[in-house]
Amino acid sequence: MALLETSATRREELVRKHVDAENAADYETALGTFQHPRYEYVAIDEVYDGAEEVMAHWRELDRAFPDQEIEIVKLHTSDDAVLMEAIARGTHSGPLRGLPPTGRSFEQQFLAIFVFEDDALVCERVYYDTATVLQQLGIARDATSLTGRLETAASHPLTISRGIVRRVIGR
Repeated sequence: MALLETSATRREELVRKHVDAENAADYETALGTFQHPRYEYVAIDEVYDGAEEVMAHWRELDRAFPDQEIEIVKLHTSDDAVLMEAIARGTHSGPLRGLPPTGRSFEQQFLAIFVFEDDALVCERVYYDTATVLQQLGIARDATSLTGRLETAASHPLTISRGIVRRVIGR
């Protein structure tokens, strides 16, 4: 049991080192925490595999959100992973994939699963709600707000019409 606790402690320390390096924009150190650098963003189905892709991804985020910071809320350790509950905060001050900076800030809770093979970090798998970030940056609307409902009606007239018909005929 002591071996498992020691391994868990080493893994958690590595995750903290990784997050601290990202927060300091020390991407070489963050890259060095991986045996094989790999990021998986489940909500948007994007994968960055290998040192070159991961580094390019970090630099893109750094340009768009130069003040981004990750706050670790809680770490949970399993046999082959460290789960990190965290909050990311930042201000959209630079371009992101053709989107000009909005100057708005975001605060997003997320879960990252740091996948290990023995004590070697091989992947960070991130789960978060994309709509929350886009709404906070002023790019998307809350679907339940008046503006959100009007946008939905304008962009999905067939779906809205079907819903109205179903409601009227009682199905």
